[in-house]
Amino acid sequence: MELVVIPGDGIGPELVDSALQVLERVAALDGFEYRISTIDAGAGAYRSTGRALPADALERLRAADGVLKGPVGLPDVRHPDGTEAGLLGGLLRLGLDTFANVRPVRLLPGITGATRHRAGQIDYVVVRENTEGLYVSRGAGAATPHAAADQLMITRVGTERVVRYAFDLARKRSDAAADGVRRVTCVDKSNVLRSYALFRRVFDEVAADYPDVETEHLYADAAAHDLVARPQCFDVLVMENFLGDVLSDLGAATVGGLGMCGSLNVGVEAAYAEPVHGSAPDIAGQALANPLSQILSLALLLDHASRPAAGERVRGSVESALSRGDIELSERGQPVHGTQSVTAAVCENLRS
Repeated sequence: MELVVIPGDGIGPELVDSALQVLERVAALDGFEYRISTIDAGAGAYRSTGRALPADALERLRAADGVLKGPVGLPDVRHPDGTEAGLLGGLLRLGLDTFANVRPVRLLPGITGATRHRAGQIDYVVVRENTEGLYVSRGAGAATPHAAADQLMITRVGTERVVRYAFDLARKRSDAAADGVRRVTCVDKSNVLRSYALFRRVFDEVAADYPDVETEHLYADAAAHDLVARPQCFDVLVMENFLGDVLSDLGAATVGGLGMCGSLNVGVEAAYAEPVHGSAPDIAGQALANPLSQILSLALLLDHASRPAAGERVRGSVESALSRGDIELSERGQPVHGTQSVTAAVCENLRS
């Protein structure tokens, strides 16, 4: 298995190192071989070379079986206009056409979320369209000192492929909503904006090809309410880029924070896995980072690289370590005994 690693900035290298320790252990247990190459990219690379991503990087990333990326970004690395430089989101998502951002939201044993729900009661996936929507205006909006405008772009082709991905995912998931029904929820603001009305219309057209999967429509504000009040009722949710960015972070708060959530960016030719949080340079090098987000991202990457048994083994080891109390997290979600203690606990639970 050919893997490319982007260590990233801030706590990124620490998190990636933890995930690679887990990868080494699970590969030995499952009997597969892998080879790793590294690409230096992100804000640190931009500061050193003037480029956030090397010129040949996209070709190398497409050729890999998968990419494991740490968080990137440094607050002091800026463009002349004051915006943050060295970020990779737009470069990778558009450059690799990874159109689906897959963000599982699960409340695991031993973790206290921000609601009264218990472990097992929150288990759904946000599928966020990754290449258009409001973020198509990244760096391209019109602005004067007195006004600014950004465009929200939704296309039929872009919507159809991400919606189809969501339905295919719902068919594959072993877990469904609390009522046992496989369901895809369309989240939009079609009551206000024509772009979202198109998203909903295409969703309904695609849904007709999946009569075995139930459908549901929610406006984004109602979805924000229900993701807190009744998260156990969701299975798979699909939505536009900006809404997916916001609502998946809301969901993370209900399962212990961003440090508990991994993600996979997937397209036809490439995929890369990464935590959903930032690089937290203020705690870099202090062993305060929670590596579970990166480890759970590794599990998603193993699934995608045709190693689903290994991915499930990694998820099972995280759940086992938490349920047995082998991992202790502070109220801020940081490991009480350091980053390596979490990594060691996950590796140890891979034995069983």
